[in-house]
Amino acid sequence: SIMLNSITDGLLCCLMGKTTNAVGPLDSVESSNGYSFMEVKPGRILRVRHSAPNRPAPEEPEEPQPGGLERGTVHCKRKITVYRNGQLVIENLGDAVRSEILHCQNGLGEPNSTVELELSDVAGQTPAQAPAGTPGCGTPGCGTREAATAPGKRRKRKPKKVINIDCKKQITSCKGTHSDVVLFFIHGVGGSLDIWKEQLDFFTKLGYEVVAPDLAGHGCSSAPQIAAAYTFYALAEDMRAVFKRYAKKRNILIGHSYGVSFCTFLAHEYPDLVHKVIMINGGGPTALEPSLCSIFNMPTCVLHCLSPCLAWSFLKAGFARQGAKEKQLLKEGNAFNVSSFVLRAMMSGQYWPEGDEVYHAELAVPVLLVHGMHDKFVPVEEDQRMAEILLIAFLKVIDEGSHMVMMECPETVNTLLHEFVLWEPETPAGDGQG
Repeated sequence: SIMLNSITDGLLCCLMGKTTNAVGPLDSVESSNGYSFMEVKPGRILRVRHSAPNRPAPEEPEEPQPGGLERGTVHCKRKITVYRNGQLVIENLGDAVRSEILHCQNGLGEPNSTVELELSDVAGQTPAQAPAGTPGCGTPGCGTREAATAPGKRRKRKPKKVINIDCKKQITSCKGTHSDVVLFFIHGVGGSLDIWKEQLDFFTKLGYEVVAPDLAGHGCSSAPQIAAAYTFYALAEDMRAVFKRYAKKRNILIGHSYGVSFCTFLAHEYPDLVHKVIMINGGGPTALEPSLCSIFNMPTCVLHCLSPCLAWSFLKAGFARQGAKEKQLLKEGNAFNVSSFVLRAMMSGQYWPEGDEVYHAELAVPVLLVHGMHDKFVPVEEDQRMAEILLIAFLKVIDEGSHMVMMECPETVNTLLHEFVLWEPETPAGDGQG
């Protein structure tokens, strides 16, 4: 009877918009409103919104361009050298992507360019994790950028590690009518798939296939009462299972805050399947480590008593304005409506030492960085740092937005996302144009 009640609660959650962390039926058939429950592990069940448009017939494949080069092919050739003193030197040796759309410093979009950066974790110390699930660091100076240095001026040193990347990446326009394109949306700490409502509706109407899960303990997904269920690796494996189930030939990952880390993980694990990545207020490319001095280290019972204050604090810090509209958005998006136990476990489980600057520099996928200028959780310097580290990155700052920018400025965000989804390089590989 407990299982039946859980199933009923789970269905009610989807139908009525209830936010109890219910256990749903095992891998059930999708309901008419696009919600389903997916069992990623025994007893670990996630709610997923999946919308796939009805398409009349499969499309004809795009014709290859003459000369053996397909349109939108970019040669990603990069040498990353890590020195023992914590210095990171990135040398770009491949073809340039059209420079007018690149908004990062130090000429990372130009061929044969070199950029020298100081690693954030010099002396082996990774900066403490910022509050509220932001993948960046919360310490001043963490995102400090160093100017490009000419190769001739560098002292001869013995490198700690040298990484060579040499691949061809085909970057095409992903139109909604293409049957091989899927858009994945991953929320952050305290949110749910409902925070993406405006984006999911927008892209579904344009004919895109969209997938958005609730993280464990969030929205209508099951909430295990064990802290180990909420580590970065446990959640990342959940997202891997969702990705593997719904992925097609060209997949675009869209993440917000902590959700950006899972997008980065999947892009690194599946370089041939991940076509483009969109990072919304994700922060710097630093390895994740939970903060030692945080309110979330308090006992669960204390956090429970403080939950009204936490919700108010999130409203104040997460939105540029705190009017009735913002309060309603917070309520509709189920943002910060998770149990104190889950919140504490999520914050203390953000440990991902592999996700450092070198890990991000290895990505050869185009990335759009969207930053809300009034974000109190993630400084803009962190997204600037990310733009410098990544091979193909475009940074867009929305002046009137903050941490929940996709809820505050849906039209602006949707337009930016759609433009990036449709974008492809104008210069074919080997053309030599900058």
